[in-house]
Order: sequence, then structure tokens, then C-alpha cells
Amino acid sequence: MEENTDIETSYAGNRTWGTTINVGGTEYAASLFWQSLQNQENPQPEIIESSQGVLEGADLFCIKKGKTPQFGICVSADGYKSGENVAAIGVATALADQPSFVAVFKVKNGWWYICVRDDVILANGDMLYTSEEDAKKQFMSMLMVPDWRLKIAPPEWGIEDALYPDLEDIMQRGSRVKLQKIDRKGKYFYLIVAAIAFVVLFLVYKLFMTFIATPSKPRIPNIPQIPPKEQEVPPEPKPWENLPLQDVYMQRCYTNVLQLVEILPPGWNIGQVTCTLGSVGTSWARQFGRISIIEKALSESKANLSRPIVTADGNVVSTSIGMGDIGTENSEPTKNQTDLKNTLNNFFQSIGQSVQLSDYQYTSPQQNVYRSVKFSFVSNYNPRIWSNLLTKFSGLEMNTIKYDPASGVWSYEGAIYAL
Repeated sequence: MEENTDIETSYAGNRTWGTTINVGGTEYAASLFWQSLQNQENPQPEIIESSQGVLEGADLFCIKKGKTPQFGICVSADGYKSGENVAAIGVATALADQPSFVAVFKVKNGWWYICVRDDVILANGDMLYTSEEDAKKQFMSMLMVPDWRLKIAPPEWGIEDALYPDLEDIMQRGSRVKLQKIDRKGKYFYLIVAAIAFVVLFLVYKLFMTFIATPSKPRIPNIPQIPPKEQEVPPEPKPWENLPLQDVYMQRCYTNVLQLVEILPPGWNIGQVTCTLGSVGTSWARQFGRISIIEKALSESKANLSRPIVTADGNVVSTSIGMGDIGTENSEPTKNQTDLKNTLNNFFQSIGQSVQLSDYQYTSPQQNVYRSVKFSFVSNYNPRIWSNLLTKFSGLEMNTIKYDPASGVWSYEGAIYAL
């Protein structure tokens, strides 16, 4: 990995971001604007529309294929070149087994930030910062979002559970996609021109025939077609109508945590174990052991572990266990926010447990407002015990459960929907 010894300051004006990073002698384009692609068969209309509205003046693009196709656009006047490799696609495809990750890599001319959530490169999730402070501020703000499968940050930042693999190794595993010129006409333009020409010729022919042909039958009057009714927008599913089965989630969290903490390779210390709806993961930090020791311990474990990730220096190894199909249920809220907070406070006070509560609401795309009460607390009791207590509240959604093997303390974060 190249050290950050030559920060570029020659960007146009006072711009605080760059457009190109060099990895292993290869130039990659960074700081593209990303959007979802709806029509893979004919992407040009979407790309052209974004180049005229969202990012006016954009004349270069690339396409990320896969389960969630996207396109990235940029402006050549900012320093981009047609035929240049795209950095974000290289990393996103190389880490396809980690569908949600947030990362910052030190490169020669800055700090490159990339953020992928559920296989989607966020619109502002690809940015080459020239300021370490700006990059770290953006990274820390995204850490507030739960359920990251992978966090990557420079070791000197001291981010808990963060890894720092070699960027060149990652790029070598990823797909190489290049920037292309936006074709503002496209192949369909010429088809449309041909179709228009055909229609014009056909009309001329019909007009000619009306002058030389005598109709043998009376003309049939044109009957206006009744326009089809506008399709009604289906009702929006409420968030509590398909909540994961919380008792199943908490039971599997507990079972998988036990399997991970039972892996005790000599010379390696296990770190915090984190449960999300997708998986239960942790990492081991090297004290005096070797890679071969922990690889043997992981291979001999009866747990269904994912492929281990080893940092470039070989001092941290991480892995996870998939949660599998948890199932869903309809768990409708029964109280408004005020009554729910009073009930929760009374409940936790009755068992002598400290808790932090806060109101939360968001507006859906169909302008429906949904409210909930968020909660967080730490306890020596495991998820199986708390499952019997918390699942009594309708509208419950556990977000994250963490376990500290050193102290034996569990941390819980979740929310309960309100009327």
C-alpha cells in the first residue's frame, strides 16, 4: 500500500476531492456519482437523463452488473478519461461476499472512501478526499448505521473491529470496468429515425392511393378508443407486517455466539462478537500465534463458518456464521410513543435494568409516517433470557446484539414500533 506522502493540492480551484488513484501502477477513476439502473437492456435513457439533471454535464459512464445493477457518471472536465478503470467496481466485486461494508484506504494522493450497502454503492459512497479529517468524518458518520459486515480503516485511526487489507490484492480480485463516452443518440436513435422514415413513406403511399383508387364500400367511422384506467398504486406494506421472528433471531444469535467463543486457537485472542439478521461475526487478534494455528482451529470447528479474512499484516483474522432463514411475522404496534416509553421504563425499572430510550420516526416514499421507540442496554443475561421478556412487546425489532467474551457482557439495540 502506498504511503500518503504526496497529497495533491493542484485540483481545480479549492476542490477537496480527487478523481484518480494509482494502485499497483494502474490508474483508477474515483469519486463517481452512482445510481441504480432499472433497464439493463437499454441503459442509455437513464444515463442521459441523469447527465442532464442529477449531474449536469456528465459525459462519461460505467455500468456495475450483478444482483443490483448500477451506473456511475462523471465529467471529463474534472480530469476523468475514457478507457480509465473504475475503482469502486473493482472493490465492490472483489468483496461481493461482504454485501455491506464501509472503507477508507490511504493512497498516494489522499484518502479514498467507499461505502457499499446491500450490494449497492451509495450515491456519495465513492469519494477521494484530499483531507484525512474529511475522510474520517465521513467514515465515522457511516459507523452510526448498524449491521456493517466489514469495516476497513487505516490502523492509526484505532477503529474497533476494523480491518485493513491490501488494496492492490483486492483490486486484482475485482472486475475491471472502464469509463465510456455517453452516447446521447444511442442505437435506438437510428432505429427511431428509420421507423419515422417508414411511417412517412407509408402515409405518402396511402395518400397517393386515395387519389387513384375508388372505394367500393362506405367508410367505417372512426370510433375513439376509451383510454385505459390509471393503475391504482398498491397500498404500501407497513414495516411491522414482515418483521423477522425475534425469538428465532435471538436464539440463533446465542447459539452461534457460543460456537464462535469455543474456538480458542493458542496465541490468538477473540474480540467482540456481533449478531445481525444476516450473520454472527467476530475476529481474533494475534498475540504470539501463527496463521497456521488459527486456520487449523477454524477448519476443525463444527460451525458453518464463512471464508476467513486475514489482514495484510497477518495479525487479525475474521469470520462469521450465517443466520439462515429466520422467517417473518405480522407484529402490529399497540401503543403510541408516549405510552410505550412509559411502559418500557416501568418494565425495566421493575427488574432493576438501566435502559436508554429515544423517539424515532421516518417518512416512507408514499409519505406515510412510521414511529418507534429505540432502546439500548447492556446486561449479563444472554439473548435467550431476554427473548422471553422482550417478545411480549408487539412491534419488536432487534437490530444488533453484541457479546464481549472478556467481560461476559451483552449489549442490545433495537426498536418497538408505535402507533
